Amino acid sequence: MQNAQLINGLRLATAMGRLGTESAFEVLARAKALEATGRKVIHLQIGEPDFDTPDNIVEAGVRALRDGYTHYGPAHGLPELREAIAANSLERRGIEHAPDQVLVTPGAKPVMFYVILALCQPGDEVIYPNPGFPIYESMIKFVGARPVPMPLLAKNNFRVDVDRFAADLTDRTRLVILNSPGNPTGGAFTGEDMAAMAELLADRDVIILADEIYKDIIYDQRFHSITQFGDLARKTVILDGFSKSYAMTGWRLGYALGPRDLIDAMAQLQVNAVSCTAGFVQMAGVEALNGPQDSVHAMVEEFRARREIVVELLNGIEGVHCPRPEGAFYAFPEFGPDAGELADRLLNEAGVAVLGGSAFGEFGSTGMRVSFANSRENLRAALAKVKALVESG
Repeated sequence: MQNAQLINGLRLATAMGRLGTESAFEVLARAKALEATGRKVIHLQIGEPDFDTPDNIVEAGVRALRDGYTHYGPAHGLPELREAIAANSLERRGIEHAPDQVLVTPGAKPVMFYVILALCQPGDEVIYPNPGFPIYESMIKFVGARPVPMPLLAKNNFRVDVDRFAADLTDRTRLVILNSPGNPTGGAFTGEDMAAMAELLADRDVIILADEIYKDIIYDQRFHSITQFGDLARKTVILDGFSKSYAMTGWRLGYALGPRDLIDAMAQLQVNAVSCTAGFVQMAGVEALNGPQDSVHAMVEEFRARREIVVELLNGIEGVHCPRPEGAFYAFPEFGPDAGELADRLLNEAGVAVLGGSAFGEFGSTGMRVSFANSRENLRAALAKVKALVESG
């Protein structure tokens, strides 16, 4: 039996020793501490659009507060929002879900928690993207399952190695996590990638968690969902939300679409954890989906322009290789084995906050996540500092 974790003499559950964190918030805290001393820091570390929530969505939230959406609601979510989510998914993915196949959550992270808690236990294996969002591996380990990394490498433009994926599938594989477009790489799986994985998963007793939070932020190709291939929708939970597409990170509004029985099990976990999602926030979500989409399109076009600046400037640094991101608002350039140390130096010496790639798993250790959710001016200034520090040794 593993030893209990002790913090100031307090004995915590053994599982707490397996729980990781999201280092973007740790780096943000360090950057804020530097700023408190008078240092200027350019923030390229946080995964948050640098846009305000559109006015029509804000007004819908305010109106809902005044209309009394301040009480408990259904654990699954308000019917109005569940209907809007189902209709939006049909339009966006071409896949039909009934409103009772939707769970509304306070942010999208709970969907990861609920799926992994509901399905996985010691002895199970979970295939997950690496480098990838760190909470995947954290939660897999927390429940005692075995994390099996799906390497996403720069030399393959961060696409899946289908042969390795096939070899990693075993009788113990309980869950496969996909994230496309992906964090931290900005990579996106092609239709061919999805079709190949779908064929391998079709006859297996495996559930898929498809993290599609960046589906609206895609540049040079069409968005592909695993649910669009074969009969995979019947055993896929889609994770999505409002934080990225509508600049609503602080509103904490996400959702899952999936098989009814699993959605109901996840709702049971939600009742035990948080009861429900705030009603006025959900009504803002209805407006986000049903209202004008001009702000989304404008934001994506601005990210597209920033992407070009970031890729050009990073590839202009001696010894650096930066693949062109296909989606999201991150670049993941290759800096080599000292990438983590360089990220620390960039913050402390140059006032540029980025994330070393090891924060996203073993296969990200030579890379660095650079968020281009900042102004063009700040991106140019920050990357000039990166170039100066790298090329000075």
